[in-house]
Amino acid sequence: MEVGKVLKITNLQKTFNAGTVNAKTALNGLDLEIKDGEFVTVIGGNGAGKSTLLNAIAGVWKPDFGSIEIDGVDVTRMPEYKRAKFLGRVFQDPMKGTSPDMEIAENLAIASRRGEKRRFVRGVKRSDREKYRQLLATLELGLEDRLSTKVGLLSGGQRQAITLLMATMNRPKLLLLDEHTAALDPKTAAKVLELTDQIVEKNHLTTLMITHNMRDAITHGNRLIMMYEGNILIDVSGEEKRNLTVEHLLSLFTQASGGGVVNDRLVLN
Repeated sequence: MEVGKVLKITNLQKTFNAGTVNAKTALNGLDLEIKDGEFVTVIGGNGAGKSTLLNAIAGVWKPDFGSIEIDGVDVTRMPEYKRAKFLGRVFQDPMKGTSPDMEIAENLAIASRRGEKRRFVRGVKRSDREKYRQLLATLELGLEDRLSTKVGLLSGGQRQAITLLMATMNRPKLLLLDEHTAALDPKTAAKVLELTDQIVEKNHLTTLMITHNMRDAITHGNRLIMMYEGNILIDVSGEEKRNLTVEHLLSLFTQASGGGVVNDRLVLN
């Protein structure tokens, strides 16, 4: 892999239920390279292949053909648990990514040891609790005074903010955000996105964020790709990305797809 490239995907193909009447091609020879420090937003209608792409990178399933490299390492056939050391991930469901029956401090302690050899450690050291307190204070949600609170008692937005913190504590090579604000109310979603921008910029994290919200895809990140029928249809960055509007993006999509239809959920968002 070239210097500065964090992710390199080549000719990635994935068909579900192959050889049956229910066969569905989710990724159709997709090529993608992401440079160090890029924050890429991914947009596309239902069935465009967005989640399949993220799951392929994370190792949830193996592609039928093609290759995936992360930080110069070919992870195409690497098990999900082994490639986790390269990745941080925040899911759409705030219930994922944390252990609800454990304290905030305990969840953060587990996240801080990600990638290390598993060992049983009783409790959380006082020095670590102070470190976690300072980390939580950066969220400006008052959670620094609730280290002993069970995560399951928190709101969806608070849990998602903690999950975001846990996913980025060890500065992963690649941060995957899988519609991580879709289940939140608009005000809370805006706060989590604001925190996302701050954490990504502060830690210079290479990031791939899936969203159904066109305005969020335009507003956040420094590069935008739109997927359609398992491939990348539009790829804009720099000045072109900064000058994008929803209307312009829809116009680009219509031209590139030959009049393809963007589903209602994408337009309404």
